[in-house]
Amino acid sequence: MATTYWLYDTILYIYALSLLFYFSDFVDANRRAKRMGAGLLVFVWVLQTAFVLERIWEHMDMTLFSRFEYWLGVSWLLLTASLVISRFFRIEFIVFLVNLIGFSVLALNLFSNQNSEIPLEPWKLAQELLILHISLVLCSFAALAIAAVFSGMYLFLHGRLKSRKWSRSLARLPSLDQLDRFSYRLVLIGVPLLALSLSVAVSSVIVEDRLNYLFDWKVITSFVALIFYGFYLFKRAVQHKPGMEAARWNLICFALLVLNTMINPISDFHRWS
Repeated sequence: MATTYWLYDTILYIYALSLLFYFSDFVDANRRAKRMGAGLLVFVWVLQTAFVLERIWEHMDMTLFSRFEYWLGVSWLLLTASLVISRFFRIEFIVFLVNLIGFSVLALNLFSNQNSEIPLEPWKLAQELLILHISLVLCSFAALAIAAVFSGMYLFLHGRLKSRKWSRSLARLPSLDQLDRFSYRLVLIGVPLLALSLSVAVSSVIVEDRLNYLFDWKVITSFVALIFYGFYLFKRAVQHKPGMEAARWNLICFALLVLNTMINPISDFHRWS
């Protein structure tokens, strides 16, 4: 794996090894493998935290922010959240899936140009606005990604129960009620963070008198995703729709959010100065 970041390589190798231990524990209830996987995950978190801090130090003024740093932050947040879940809840398969996403993000991030920054000139209001916007987006994406994992697990488990295809591995999964409740609570965290990040971005655009950027595809799809999440919350909290319908809607909403991140190359929103 050719990359100048030896620490990044080390993180990937150890991350992969920890996932192998976790998968071994899931398929064969191997407690020793679980302990090894958990220990390696903590070590990965320490190394990744050091790498994130090093990147923050290199970009202390926050005037340059690349896709590499963005997805590095997402992966770190997913790993951190999985460790919290592992500490307080015994739902190993969810921890495995969340870290599988985090590892995939970290691995695919190697294909991005690590030296190609997206220029984000200092906003005249204050640089703190930019830092706040980025922080809110990262935390929101991490929360909604984990919520989507819970919803996906809900649909999977519901389908297995309905078809009467039961196994010992399935017995170790959380109940449908727990999966639905965890997913809903994470959406309740992620959606306000997403709304706040959009409000900060839009306020900055308005103050800078660059209203044309409000019609950028990035902004439009962000608000579409937010509206869909609002509809999900309405169906879940007000109409009390069953878990199956709520889980499907949550996955649709997250797919829109992923689509929003994929249109960055055709968007000019993060290139305005």
